[in-house]
Amino acid sequence: MKLYIRNMVCIRCKMIVEQELKRLFLHGIIVELGEIEILENATAVQLDELNTALLKYGLELMDCRKSILIEKIKKVIVEMVHYIDDPEKINFSNYLSKKLNHNYTYLANLFSETVGVTIEQYIISHKIERVKELLVYNELSLTEISYKMHYSSVAHLSNQFKKTTGLTPSYFKKLGTHRFEGIVNP
Repeated sequence: MKLYIRNMVCIRCKMIVEQELKRLFLHGIIVELGEIEILENATAVQLDELNTALLKYGLELMDCRKSILIEKIKKVIVEMVHYIDDPEKINFSNYLSKKLNHNYTYLANLFSETVGVTIEQYIISHKIERVKELLVYNELSLTEISYKMHYSSVAHLSNQFKKTTGLTPSYFKKLGTHRFEGIVNP
């Protein structure tokens, strides 16, 4: 039995779902971001209990086809931005269309109508969150981060970062470094 879950976007979410499945004596064959496959056909009571438990963590079972597609779009974007380390340029619209087997215009219109932001805006917000993580880790230079995150230049990354956060990447990095120093050396 395949189930779809809204807002399931990280490894912690997967752990929560696995924990709740075990609690309900359901056996997850596959637990991926946004979807799970269980061995049994869950009863209505089990599904209701699972949904109630998941709601406590901001997760929710879905049954509407459009909602499921929206969550799949979000999942693919999260995977593209946070988990694909391929330095080659990715054409997001082609990648989404191919991965989800739908016309990009349809996906973009559905996403905008439902979520209230464009796919491009959603991608940018996730890219900036990823850039923040990489800046705080302090393992890569801004040039390397720009390349890794598929920006055309450091200037493009810096402009988009400032437009989104109100801060320059270097100032953000400085703030993050001071925050961590304060934790280590109170």
